[in-house]
Amino acid sequence: MARLSGLQREVLKLYRSSIRVVKTKPEETREHWRSFIREEFRKNQKVPKKSFTVIEHLIRVGHKRYELYLNPQIKDIH
Repeated sequence: MARLSGLQREVLKLYRSSIRVVKTKPEETREHWRSFIREEFRKNQKVPKKSFTVIEHLIRVGHKRYELYLNPQIKDIH
């Protein structure tokens, strides 16, 4: 298996962290969260690997959203 670049490792780390947040949400809304997170990452799956500025921007946006979703007051997402 090929070694991952730093940006690729960062994206995977963000994805895994986001999926782990789902466990903190109410049972009845967890599937909404999982679907939303998967869809958000899939939307940007076609970004070329060489588009470093775009990828870095998306990672920053993702981290901000991750911090927002950690809030226990946010129960569901649509």
